[in-house]
Amino acid sequence: MFTEVIEKYTEDSIITLEWKEQVRRRPGMYIGKIGDGTSPDDGIYVLLKEVIDNSVDEYMMGYGKTIEITINENIVKVRDYGRGIPLGKVIDSVSIMYTGAKYDSKVFKKSVGLNGVGIKAVNALSQYFNIQSFREGYVKEAEFKKGETVKDIKNKPSAYSDGLLTIFIPDKEIFGHYKYLSEHVEIMLRNYVYLNTGLTIIFNGKKFFSKNGLLDLLEENMSIPGLYPIIHLKGEDIEIAITHGTQYGEEYYTFVNGQNTIQGGTHLHAFKEAIVKTIREFYKKDFDVSDIRTSIIAAISIKVEEPVFESQTKTKLGSKDMQPGGQSVRNYIIDFLKSSLDNYLHKNPETAQKLLNKILESEKERKAISNIKKIARERSKKTNLFNNKLRDCKIHFNTDEERKDESTLFITEGDSASGSITVARDPGVQAVFSLRGKSLNTWGRTKKIVYENEQLNMLQAALNIEEGIENLRYNKIVIATDADVDGKHIRLLIITFFLQFFPDLIRNRHLYVLKTPLFRVRNKKNTIYCYNEEEKLSAINKLGTNCEITRFKGLGEISPDEFKQFIGEEIQLEPVIYTKDDRISSMLEFFMGENTRERQNFIVENLRVEE
Repeated sequence: MFTEVIEKYTEDSIITLEWKEQVRRRPGMYIGKIGDGTSPDDGIYVLLKEVIDNSVDEYMMGYGKTIEITINENIVKVRDYGRGIPLGKVIDSVSIMYTGAKYDSKVFKKSVGLNGVGIKAVNALSQYFNIQSFREGYVKEAEFKKGETVKDIKNKPSAYSDGLLTIFIPDKEIFGHYKYLSEHVEIMLRNYVYLNTGLTIIFNGKKFFSKNGLLDLLEENMSIPGLYPIIHLKGEDIEIAITHGTQYGEEYYTFVNGQNTIQGGTHLHAFKEAIVKTIREFYKKDFDVSDIRTSIIAAISIKVEEPVFESQTKTKLGSKDMQPGGQSVRNYIIDFLKSSLDNYLHKNPETAQKLLNKILESEKERKAISNIKKIARERSKKTNLFNNKLRDCKIHFNTDEERKDESTLFITEGDSASGSITVARDPGVQAVFSLRGKSLNTWGRTKKIVYENEQLNMLQAALNIEEGIENLRYNKIVIATDADVDGKHIRLLIITFFLQFFPDLIRNRHLYVLKTPLFRVRNKKNTIYCYNEEEKLSAINKLGTNCEITRFKGLGEISPDEFKQFIGEEIQLEPVIYTKDDRISSMLEFFMGENTRERQNFIVENLRVEE
């Protein structure tokens, strides 16, 4: 007979964690996801940002125009030339939670780091942490390991300039095998200098500097010029840059007190409302919202005293007020844009005309496909989309907000693959959409084709992105196709579809590719799944030459029980990303356009035959 053992609930069950233990047990509360450095929002970049934020805050207060950063073999050094931490409070500032000067808005106004937690989290999550404060001819140095004080060195005379030197190595016990990627670091640093004109950041010898702020940001991030010169507006505590491009969707870069709020928030909602109100009033016409905002490219930066963010990683603004008891963020942005943009358009009639032409062009296209959209909706109802193509997840039918970020849609090819994933998935947060055969090549097509093609229209409806990605039903969209040539072709067609019509999904890091094993190597005791030839050979050496080797030809050959391992906690997702240096239009035109002969020649000239 089975007897369940129930632990007794006594005084001994109640424990109190030290601050460093709390951080190390629950790092996600402080730095978001852990990651290994492949994604720009992985924890190691949050650690770097927390240290740099403090240096930038010094610059914003008028102290120190240069920040020097080096990263060598994961040893991070950040040196600023601000005021330095008062020497008697150096250790407290990096090892006692909720300790810092930023609670006093007179000393640090409109700062990013306000809760006295960030630098302490860096300390706790580092296997080595060293802090040196240079101030008034003296230096105070302290060294830590995993938040524990190792060395407390007495103050010494110093000939170095005032400021702060922070050295840390993220802890491998927390982050595993990780690596800082220069491209992710450089994007972060560019944003810092765009938002702090006059600040110089030197990273591994490379200089970052911006003279024109958000104007530079847009110019350097746009692959082709806008349809009209960038409108650059600046006021007290606010800066905005606006233009329109030729892409579908909307492209925004938003910041609060120098923090890149990639999830937007109060200020972005206010801007979207303000741009529509201002343009309607200027042209005295009640344009449709989508006609005004389609293809817009904009950057907005505001400064707020004591900002309220919706998470410790500060990616979404929740503040309603510009300052305690002050004007609301919404009203402030609307008033500023209504006045400044209206004045600009009156003074620049040529730009005003080009903007009007773009809005009228969007209006014309929208009306041209309105009837097609109506027919497509009726067709979707008749085909019973959600039963035939989509196996939805339960998160949309309850209020489990904590798991909202886990919501995932797998896009599969064929019934066998979708069947395996459907059985293996977590139905609470994982949904499956099944394609039938190869998708249409949408490169160079207008959005009309989305509604005319049943599969594309159903996919759009499943994601709920017809009017933009604000109401996207899933946080992650995962392309799950076979690893063979046909599977890779289907993957390319799906990525092309999103790049052509919904680039915001990729820009906001919602699109991924599922990595599934090519081989299974096993003996009677062990099973190893391998993602390439090298891993297969390594597995054979480990398990012996008498082991069984299976080559998976398609996802449908992987049993549901096995699939659970690949889409569960250990899921391997490769994000689909692109930067300003990726010439998407020219690249897709070459690989997806009608220049068949040119592509054939390219393939022949670059074909490699394996020995």
